[in-house]
Amino acid sequence: MSGNRIGVLIVDDSAVVRQALSARLSNSGDIEVIGVAADPIFAMERMNRVWPDVVVLDIEMPRMDGITFLKKIMSTRPTPVVICSTMTTRGAETTMDALAAGAVSVIPKPTTGLKQFIQDEGGDIVSAVRAAARSNVRRAQDAVRAPVSVGPAPSFVSVAERGSILGTTTDRVVAIGTSTGGTQALEVVLTALPPTCAGIVIVQHMPEKFTAAFAARLDGLCELEVSEAVDGDRVLTGRALVAPGGKHMELRRDGAQYRVRVFDGPLVNRHRPSVDVLFRSVAKMAGRNALGVIMTGMGDDGARGLLEMRRAGAFTVAQDEATSLVYGMPHEAVQLGAAEREAPLSAIPEVIRKYG
Repeated sequence: MSGNRIGVLIVDDSAVVRQALSARLSNSGDIEVIGVAADPIFAMERMNRVWPDVVVLDIEMPRMDGITFLKKIMSTRPTPVVICSTMTTRGAETTMDALAAGAVSVIPKPTTGLKQFIQDEGGDIVSAVRAAARSNVRRAQDAVRAPVSVGPAPSFVSVAERGSILGTTTDRVVAIGTSTGGTQALEVVLTALPPTCAGIVIVQHMPEKFTAAFAARLDGLCELEVSEAVDGDRVLTGRALVAPGGKHMELRRDGAQYRVRVFDGPLVNRHRPSVDVLFRSVAKMAGRNALGVIMTGMGDDGARGLLEMRRAGAFTVAQDEATSLVYGMPHEAVQLGAAEREAPLSAIPEVIRKYG
């Protein structure tokens, strides 16, 4: 950071966006816009003189696209990057590429009414920049590249004991909650899992219209079936369901089967979907049949829900500080006593494999 202020460079080919973002960020009190650029070539010239703490980056720009520029930054000097992108299908898919390349988070922007949008939703961009400034991009990049480790299996309650507690099913469920940095972390975890692993339910804080592209990307990379959840979907072995952006997701029991409920509702911990909403439902519906995993993210969403899972007999794991892009959500869970174990990102797939 530049003293006590966060130095930000805005890279966007729209003068209207540059002006509106500059005004909103500069008025936050702790953020200083140290420069603006109409494309990545101009941006790199500025960065060679003064390197920013955070880059706010558009994707579609002249001379060099945002993805290429992002990869250049990450290979030269890993720096927190917040993507500010339009909410089109093509834009969503490209944004997933940006997150996979190391962007910290995404702020969607509309194609019209930009000034009003930034005024109305300006808190989101300010929060995203503040979170990005507190992230450790280099550490997270190292964690993503680390080989998946194989270690001793944790001690789980036996299938027979689980059955005696819940009576009608011994099916296991893995519930994962994550936020900032979670797209890369989830890719590491899910691509390392076999199609025989227990059914997985996931909340990743992400804007509406982006979760479908995120799930589709993972589905193309994984042996598992990965999809954006639809109300009533069954939780099955070898399937991972991602909560849709803008909707909450809960686990429900249907006889001996698990299904998900996808629904509207108020924000919980400032989020929809909320990790707490998912974890609390898993505690009630699955109890000791569940494994709870909380990973990198800003804030405390999921910590209390994970505690409820642990109290219900579930095995609970938090990603450790050394491999978290933002050690916020996992830290809160550890402080509450919600996590039975901390583990590096590279060890989490093995915990899931041996569990289910």
